[in-house]
Amino acid sequence: MGRQWRWLSATRMACLIALPLSFAYVPSVLALTATINGIGGDVEDNISAYLESIDAEQYTQTRLEGEIRSRTRVAMRVYGYYEPTVEVEIEPAIVLNIDPGPRVEIQDLSINVTGDAKDDPPFKDALDSFPLKVGDPLVQPPWDQLRSQFSGLAIERGYFDWAFTKRRMEVRPYLRSARLYMDFDSGPRFRFGETNITGSHIVLDRLHNMQTYENNDPYLAESLATYTQRLVETGWFRSVSIRPRLTTAQELVVAPPEGGASPWWESATASQPKRPRISSAALASVLTINKNDDIRLPIDVNVDPANRHQFEVGIGYATDVGPRLRFSWHQPWINSLGHSLNHDLYLSTPEQRFTGVYNVPLEDPLRDSYRLQYGVRNIDDSDTRSMQGSVELARRWQFDNDWVQSVYFRTTYEDFTQGGEADKVWLFYPGIQWSRTRTRPQRFPLWGDRQQLSIEYSDTVWGSDAQFLRLTGDTEFIRTINNDNRFLARLSIGAIETDDFSKIPPSLRFFAGGDRSVRGYSYETLSPRNAEGRLQGGRQMITSSLEYQRRVRGDWWAATFVDTGDAFDNWGPHDLKTGAGVGVRWVSPVGPIRFDVAHPFDNDDAYRAHFSIGPEF
Repeated sequence: MGRQWRWLSATRMACLIALPLSFAYVPSVLALTATINGIGGDVEDNISAYLESIDAEQYTQTRLEGEIRSRTRVAMRVYGYYEPTVEVEIEPAIVLNIDPGPRVEIQDLSINVTGDAKDDPPFKDALDSFPLKVGDPLVQPPWDQLRSQFSGLAIERGYFDWAFTKRRMEVRPYLRSARLYMDFDSGPRFRFGETNITGSHIVLDRLHNMQTYENNDPYLAESLATYTQRLVETGWFRSVSIRPRLTTAQELVVAPPEGGASPWWESATASQPKRPRISSAALASVLTINKNDDIRLPIDVNVDPANRHQFEVGIGYATDVGPRLRFSWHQPWINSLGHSLNHDLYLSTPEQRFTGVYNVPLEDPLRDSYRLQYGVRNIDDSDTRSMQGSVELARRWQFDNDWVQSVYFRTTYEDFTQGGEADKVWLFYPGIQWSRTRTRPQRFPLWGDRQQLSIEYSDTVWGSDAQFLRLTGDTEFIRTINNDNRFLARLSIGAIETDDFSKIPPSLRFFAGGDRSVRGYSYETLSPRNAEGRLQGGRQMITSSLEYQRRVRGDWWAATFVDTGDAFDNWGPHDLKTGAGVGVRWVSPVGPIRFDVAHPFDNDDAYRAHFSIGPEF
């Protein structure tokens, strides 16, 4: 093996000697970085960017020096330096010694917007925020950005006949002056025309009611994007396509697209009568004589129905409940009015439940609806035994600020044993709830908050077995600093006022402790106890948490936290239970996975592990 290596080395040496001596070997790494003297800031950065793409192996030393010098001068012109002196050293490392020379200044500056955009606020803002003025050094990036900004705004805001009637930069290095001229003619602003919907299995009035624009409103691309999002959020459709018909004259042209395919608007206008077609040349002649002044754009909406039956199976684990299984059957639409039906089966060792929700959307399907909820639930955990059945009718509103209000009437039958005391109760009670959840991004929020407030009241006057007033409130915040420091804060409170607490079932009493409450303590083991030491549940509850997470690498985070709280019978307990610890977070493809080790402060020798899968909210 050693002889073979010596033979290969000799062969390579021979090849190198045989190369023309006029070529010098320059490592490519030298072309990627260079030391730049004589100028700094954005100009230096731009020079470095221009040099990075040079492959030094493709040049002789003389040509490499020339290429570096040429690119450096081009990079400096962007910032008004047209007469620099550039000295280049190649060996042992690339060094540029630059004398920038005089800088070109702006002598004349003329920017004009004509057409309907002249009085459009975004165009005015673009002009007002343009940073250059007469007498300033020439800097080309703001000039190029303004040009792109004008064209982008034109497309977004419906100025489809826009054009630059003048766009010129005159630079006279010998006079150290520049003249900048830009005249932008937006033409007329197009407006929304008739909206044509095809492929829908839902009555069209429902879809039209969700439009974010009115016929003859000024065109705005954002409105179409919002309309698309709203249609997708209904769950009624597998796909949604919304396009403006940018020029109705295209429908008159004989020539089909390449390959003989029909124009994209054919399917969207299949129900409309066919019109005679003329050649594109004849059309151009007609348009020059009689220009079409109709600036309304028809909007073509094409949708594809979602699957009528959707199934989902989930398997998980948490230290609170152990292994858990969830099976969901979702029917996003069951008739042409868009009614939906969801069923959910949840199984774990301490709890099993089956729930259903029948949703009846109203005029605005995403914001207004009636909901019929029903379900059965069985709990066998620690000192709690409960079999519960419930039915609820609710009216739901979602406001523009994302708050959701729900007014409901619930009836519940619960057969329970709590702390050795058994009872059966029928409860009939109305309630009202306000809630809001905001997160971004959805999978692992770096910013978000959640608030919920509920008020419920029951009275024996209308046949309920217990009289009570129950209030619950939750708030939680997530904030991130510099993308690597994540902070979480949570506060939960609850209270129930009643003359006969024994009639209150476990589902309405308060317990604390567990993965999402006070870590360091077992699931729902914090509450008042009776004389036999069994859990009774509390009349009041308060828990809070502060947590700091630091990104370690990629999707891995380290965490430290402190939780405190308890469930009790009188406000102002002598001491709250407190736990603190450390943990690890992994943002897995199936959702965030959390593992914590917590220590309860009232037991020096105790430690408890907490493991769960899923987002904080």
